[in-house]
Amino acid sequence: MRDLAGFGTSTGSGTHPLDAALDQFMRETDASGGMVYLLPPGERVLRLAVLRGVPRQIAAHWTQVPLAARTPATDAVRERRLVWIGGQEEMARHYPQMAFALPYPFSAAAAPITTGTTAWGALVARWPSSHPSPLTRHERNAVRTSCRRLGLLLRQAADSGHPLLPGSEPQVMAPLRARARGPTQEAAAADFAERLPGGCCTLDLDGRITFITTAAADLLGASAADLVGVLPRQVLPWLDEPVVEDRYRAAVLSQEATSFTALRPPDRWLSFHLYPNVSGISVRIAPASPAPASETSEVLHPAPSAAPGRSTAHHLLMHLAATLTEAVGVMDVIARIDDLVPTAFESQALALMIAEEGRLRIIGCRGYPAELMDRFDGAPLASDTPAVRVLTSGVPSFYATFADLKRAYPPAVLQDGKAAWAFLPLITSGRAVGSLVLAYDRPHSFTPEERAVLTATAGLIAQALDRARLYDASQALAHSLQASLLPQALPRVPGLDVATRYLPTAHGIDVGGDFYDLIHLDTDIAAAAIGDVQGHNVNAAALMGQVRTAVHATAGASPGQVLARTNRLLTDLDPGLFTSCLYVQLDLARHRACLATAGHPPPLLRHPDLHTEILPLTPGLLLGIDPAADYPETDIPLPPGAVLALYTDGLVESPGIDIEDATADLAAQLAQAQGQNLDALADTLVHHAQRSAPHNDDIALLLIRPQQHGR
Repeated sequence: MRDLAGFGTSTGSGTHPLDAALDQFMRETDASGGMVYLLPPGERVLRLAVLRGVPRQIAAHWTQVPLAARTPATDAVRERRLVWIGGQEEMARHYPQMAFALPYPFSAAAAPITTGTTAWGALVARWPSSHPSPLTRHERNAVRTSCRRLGLLLRQAADSGHPLLPGSEPQVMAPLRARARGPTQEAAAADFAERLPGGCCTLDLDGRITFITTAAADLLGASAADLVGVLPRQVLPWLDEPVVEDRYRAAVLSQEATSFTALRPPDRWLSFHLYPNVSGISVRIAPASPAPASETSEVLHPAPSAAPGRSTAHHLLMHLAATLTEAVGVMDVIARIDDLVPTAFESQALALMIAEEGRLRIIGCRGYPAELMDRFDGAPLASDTPAVRVLTSGVPSFYATFADLKRAYPPAVLQDGKAAWAFLPLITSGRAVGSLVLAYDRPHSFTPEERAVLTATAGLIAQALDRARLYDASQALAHSLQASLLPQALPRVPGLDVATRYLPTAHGIDVGGDFYDLIHLDTDIAAAAIGDVQGHNVNAAALMGQVRTAVHATAGASPGQVLARTNRLLTDLDPGLFTSCLYVQLDLARHRACLATAGHPPPLLRHPDLHTEILPLTPGLLLGIDPAADYPETDIPLPPGAVLALYTDGLVESPGIDIEDATADLAAQLAQAQGQNLDALADTLVHHAQRSAPHNDDIALLLIRPQQHGR
């Protein structure tokens, strides 16, 4: 198993299996940024694996994206289509949360990486705002070719038993460059820059100064040695302003020249002109005229801080607010916090706790060992610890060193190996719902600005967590209702093996109408039914219960008559919802089965020799449409060892996939899965369907296998 984090920063020369494909794509299309997301097996989250030309602080906001989220990448995977965003207006119309966090002009495309019906992830590319809309034919072909190339790489790796999986951090490729430069050329370029009037410097894609002229350093009031290799705000606090961060992001993402004017205290105005390309930003610095109505302030020279500045904090809060509006359940909130907050505040550990039944429960952590979290989990709210005190008092606490913590809590013992901590109360609507702890490996001075940002961040998290707990409670109630309407256990029928699976859709809290049933009619006679009521709401669940009752009441009649009588009952009730249903009567003594269907997906039959077919039943109308509808019957042999698979359309239906192709693919999977008991076979089919494509509907599956005599 290969972990992408183990490869380090790549040069794009193919040292990483996916680098060469992304490098070739960006060169063919002149894309200014590219990202490869992967969908790990069994997961419902896209994880950023490789990126180039995108600042890490911006990419950090989208390193893990739930498939249910609305982003170009997730839409491309869910809907199996190329997504094109031609500019700011389209971004705001289709993806308002992303537009809020990235209000800059640029174009983007996202496409699914697939082989057959298997989705492996997504390719995302960015172009300057000057890119014509839509993509050219050449660019579309390049997208398709690159996705196919990436898909084959991923499939071959998986088939070899060494799948490529995303690492804990994305693989960062070196930026594209127009041409290679030798030491002589670099020296000549530096001499050329020194001779220009005014000053100039260069920034890498993450905003760090990589080169600066003597004149530019003099204008900024610092030495070149102090400036190279750092973010400007770390040495020059007067550049720690939202407008500076905003212009930098605008230049990187739009690839257009931009400028701003800033006051170097106490009274010197400087103009900054930013000229970006795919490898970084060139900056011209020159004296400027005073801006009107400007204010001066005392010059401060703090030590460089690892904390986010005002400008970064501004974007952090905007992005966090937009991200948390999309979070639903508690686990979703935890995943987004775990992904964003430690990166944004450059902390090395995080613990998220909620108050529950008089105790403080740890519901999420990062950077802490599990055994340590087990030791602190469930601390009584009556105990005197920093996490409990901030919860009960509502006042955040910040400790720059362990000595500070020891002064506030004399009994404190250093157990987590950290050197600084922020304890933040999670308060919403005037009440505390939990605590958030951020920890640092080194002593950390919390500036007033950082304390304010951390407190505001905790407030956003508290609101999202409160909503998420309400959502989870509603979802649990809905699923409990649905479970009560499904059979708690199927009857044991001698001579018959059965296995069932039911998976509610992962999105939304509404209950669905999928159902299955097994009825023992006589010594050697049994019946099976599976169906799907239209819609996802309480009415659909109630109608599902009525359909099950009607099928039970008429079971024993022929399959066509069972469906006809159930249909007449539903049309009399006139619920406004339609139902598909498949009914099978099993004659275990004669090894036969008789089937009738009301618009339901066709069953699969695997013969004892593993040959598998899609049974060509003649369908009748959906239940509840026409009281006089007729339901033809089909009689088939069902010998011992054969497997009859009944399922709802959630197992095969997915946007962008032809349902006939998906059904044929499911049949092929059933044929290949030999030597498994029915429970293992049911898991195989469900996992295959989930891996092949994201599904937006409930899944019900009923497998039936007659036993050999004497078993």
